[in-house]
Amino acid sequence: MRRRPQTSVTETFNIGCSDAGRLRGAQTETLRMADAHAKHHDYHLVNPSPWPIVGSLSAFVMAVGAIGWMKHMFTGAPIVFGLGVVGVLYTMVAWWADVIREANGGDHTRVVQISHRYGMILFIASEVMFFVAWFWAYFNSALFPNDVHQVARDALFGGVWPPKGIETFDPWHLPLLNTLILLTSGTTVTWAHHALLENDREGLKWGLILTIILGAVFTCVQAYEYSHAAFGFRDHIYGATFFMATGFHGFHVLVGTVFLTVCLLRAYAGQFTPKQHLGFEFAAWYWHFVDVVWLFLFVAIYVWGHGAENVAGAAAGH
Repeated sequence: MRRRPQTSVTETFNIGCSDAGRLRGAQTETLRMADAHAKHHDYHLVNPSPWPIVGSLSAFVMAVGAIGWMKHMFTGAPIVFGLGVVGVLYTMVAWWADVIREANGGDHTRVVQISHRYGMILFIASEVMFFVAWFWAYFNSALFPNDVHQVARDALFGGVWPPKGIETFDPWHLPLLNTLILLTSGTTVTWAHHALLENDREGLKWGLILTIILGAVFTCVQAYEYSHAAFGFRDHIYGATFFMATGFHGFHVLVGTVFLTVCLLRAYAGQFTPKQHLGFEFAAWYWHFVDVVWLFLFVAIYVWGHGAENVAGAAAGH
């Protein structure tokens, strides 16, 4: 039998060194590739997400259903509208859940938070301009009820504002009550914010609970007020501007209440810290914006409008 050639110690050593070199080279290449994908900046590069296209398609379906429903274009329009609403709501929940996971994962650095704050400021600014449009419509008619360039106004309004035959709300009854409710809710949400900054978890939770309750009470009082209105939405410009301005504000109160409810659930889950609570901070900003808009509505539509009616009545009496 032929004997197998013996491997010398030197050859064995060289083979081992070669294998070790290849291993170190592979490890170096792996580290290099990992380092190439590592994050060396404070910005957040968002992962590919399906929600923009899903939300767009859902909004399109909702719009088609709403138009078809209002115009009686096809019998299945309410179902199409409902499917669109479900799609939009699902997109909102899923997308914001992704944002929460990004925040909890540390993607929202200080630099990213600055960009988020700018975005929220611009969003609130757009909301301000939205309400400016309704105030503009109201004051355009209220300040010039007998404008000579608008011939039909004198016939429709009777030369006064509110128009003749309109019985306005007493501003010192339910509107004043709702004003006190919203102002109080502004203090409770501020209490919750300061409690969070002091890491007072119980204060945070109770402040949010009270704010949510006050927001719900405001909505109930406004619904009761609407049910006892002496004028309708379609009757004239006063009813249209009144219900559009105060109604959209009421919708914003509902949105803010949902916003704060989500923050309360996140507070119970322990997702807010004194240094990482951007979601709650935005909810507080939004709620204070709702408070300020209501103060303008109360003064302009309830108090000033009611006073204008009294002044007009006194002048007619003389």
